[in-house]
Amino acid sequence: MKKVLLTGISGFVGQHCAVKLLEHGYAVRGSIRNLSKEQEVRKGIAKVIDAKTNLEFCELDLMRDKGWDKAMEGCDYVLHVASPFVIAEPKDENEMIKPAVEGTLRALKAAKKAGIKKVVLTSSTVAMAGDKKNNHLTQTSWTNPETDKITAYIKSKTLAEKAAWNFYNNQETETKMELTVVNPGPIYGPTLTGNLSGASMRMIKDIITGKVPMLPNAHYVMSDVRDIAKIHVAAMENDKSNGARLIVSSEQPYSFVGIAALLKKNGFEKARPIKAPSLMVKFMSLFNSEMKGMLPFLDTEVSADISITKQVFNWEPIHFEKTILDTAKSIQPLL
Repeated sequence: MKKVLLTGISGFVGQHCAVKLLEHGYAVRGSIRNLSKEQEVRKGIAKVIDAKTNLEFCELDLMRDKGWDKAMEGCDYVLHVASPFVIAEPKDENEMIKPAVEGTLRALKAAKKAGIKKVVLTSSTVAMAGDKKNNHLTQTSWTNPETDKITAYIKSKTLAEKAAWNFYNNQETETKMELTVVNPGPIYGPTLTGNLSGASMRMIKDIITGKVPMLPNAHYVMSDVRDIAKIHVAAMENDKSNGARLIVSSEQPYSFVGIAALLKKNGFEKARPIKAPSLMVKFMSLFNSEMKGMLPFLDTEVSADISITKQVFNWEPIHFEKTILDTAKSIQPLL
């Protein structure tokens, strides 16, 4: 049985990747920053699949070398999903950038040293369009990390992915380790553990509880966590994805106001599909770090070319209405 090191298994994407790996018959070694989270993650995964024997845990930190070499032992592949946890914009951007870049390189170097066949890295569409208001994303799209129009989170994702490709392209050809990067948009879908700390999940929670009276004017491609997990595992197995950036999202953009309208239409009465004036959002961003994090998405219209992902994996994205409703239904019992 082949074994996969899955970093960041306690996160939203990590949990779903673990389920998909186990369903495909892999043994999984999941990394978390603190082993005290092990039982919470096990319980979430057990809701979907029995994993008593093929799931183990290890403790890793993006900013420390300790444990990385040992974590790679006996593994064939690595899914590097772990990334600095984001709630709001930090005062010092390096609090987010440094662990993202150094953690990515730490994972790649340890994988290379251990003779890992392939690494699949989780990046983001913000590494492709984070500095542009109107854009159509393709595999060759890149955010300019030098502009002052982007947040620390966007810069961290961009620089971490650039560092990964630089590492990949400067390897010795004879001992080349393969790399695929998955670029999702904002991520929705059913929660396994009930942890709603991620930005997208918090937004759905706030909408269905009526906490947000208005929503920013933003139209962006969106992603289902189940699609993201599916493509991570498929990319790991498929040589046609070697050296590729894979956009895993809807083709067309959806608005936050549209999400609220969909939820209201489907029985979530407290949802308020009202557009916030952009000037008000900009003013609030002066003293609200979460609003500040929204500024790069304000008044955007971003679509994506997902044809390569669809062709390589014979994949069709889960319909976005299903994604949003499944998300809300998984959150509702937790309120």
